[in-house]
Amino acid sequence: MRTSQITTTAAVIAVLMSWPAYAADKTIVLDVKNADCVLCPPIVKQSLLRVQGVKNVETRQANQMADFMATVTFDDAVASEAALIAATTKAGYPSHVASAN
Repeated sequence: MRTSQITTTAAVIAVLMSWPAYAADKTIVLDVKNADCVLCPPIVKQSLLRVQGVKNVETRQANQMADFMATVTFDDAVASEAALIAATTKAGYPSHVASAN
């Protein structure tokens, strides 16, 4: 009986170790509305960094008339696009996905 438990345990471990890792880093660009002052991008950045799974946030503005863009890298097994959008919206800056890769 002890041998069958060891064999079963070894088989389970082998199967678990052979599964591919499904989590991956994902980068999206959010088009952020209402971020029209010098203090807005840091607030947007901090709201996104508070989302569990977010690894990096960069904000930029193409020109003074354009909306701010936030490039967010996150673990897609932990965070989601919806969670990122909710975080900026809750901070007062509604956003939507501008592009993904």
